[in-house]
Amino acid sequence: MTRVLGIVLAILALPIAAVSLILAVGAVISLVISLRVGAEYPPAGPFVDVTGGRLATIQDGPAGGVPIVLLHGASANASDPMEGIGRRLAARGFRVIAFDRPGFGWSDRIAGAEAAAPVVQARLIAEALANMGVGPAIVFGHSWAGSLALALALDHPERVSALVLAAPVAMPMPDRMPDLPWYWRLAVTPPVAWLLSRTIGPPVAQRFLPEAARRVFRPQPERPDYPQAARAALVLRPGTLLANVQDLLGLTTALAAQSPRYGAIHVPTLVISGEADPIVRSDLQAVPLARAIPGARLVLLPGIGHMLQYVAAERVTEEIARLAGETTAAVPAATP
Repeated sequence: MTRVLGIVLAILALPIAAVSLILAVGAVISLVISLRVGAEYPPAGPFVDVTGGRLATIQDGPAGGVPIVLLHGASANASDPMEGIGRRLAARGFRVIAFDRPGFGWSDRIAGAEAAAPVVQARLIAEALANMGVGPAIVFGHSWAGSLALALALDHPERVSALVLAAPVAMPMPDRMPDLPWYWRLAVTPPVAWLLSRTIGPPVAQRFLPEAARRVFRPQPERPDYPQAARAALVLRPGTLLANVQDLLGLTTALAAQSPRYGAIHVPTLVISGEADPIVRSDLQAVPLARAIPGARLVLLPGIGHMLQYVAAERVTEEIARLAGETTAAVPAATP
């Protein structure tokens, strides 16, 4: 991110005419990238109508299986958790439903910038599940989506039978915005972020996408087929780039409002995280979160990093199967 914004700073320091030319060229390149990525990675599953638009899903497993909903983190889409653990769960008889979060993959950015709030995304996911006749379901949330899974359990408990919070971002974080240099502040203001996402944003993000993939896998090596399997390039499209920035910037405020309510969660909860995660530190997030939720079970994986749904896929799958076995008997019939 520092390198990306460094490029933005260098561009902003150029004369107006040069900046205008760069933005115009960037807009053309961004259009080409968007069209190419969309053609390479078309929708991979059915859409679900909700108020204001549609949410995209990828689904697997038998229709009568125990339902499990997979929610992806930042910069990702439904393929990320589906290809990490979703196919394994489907092979064990679960009905697996992975959502593109609003504004990601092929889902509409319903509610625009307001959709950055986990509570707004939770409302849309809950509506989609109701329209599908699904619920209560085991809800898996990775990284950013840990906050979303928790919002779903807090505000729509009829849709949630159990929670699996993997490397979750859920506890309040310091607001670092006051310390940002001026060019960071400028780049993330709504009108500038919108402009950058449709001009130089996609080509710059494309340049750093391989490095970003390597970084999130550390300390494990990146899985060679990850970019293709997870359809990672879908994040390069302008609308998704903007949604990603909005989601990341809005999370601090959302967690401050949401986290005091975690004691009200009473569904079986598994908090699972890698002890060597350099992206979302388990001692700052997973450990205090497990303490805040009554009866939550904490599993820390020694030596494992942020992408545990890939590098520890079998262990994560086993833990989810164990949780399902403990909760299935208590799950009521699906709510219409």
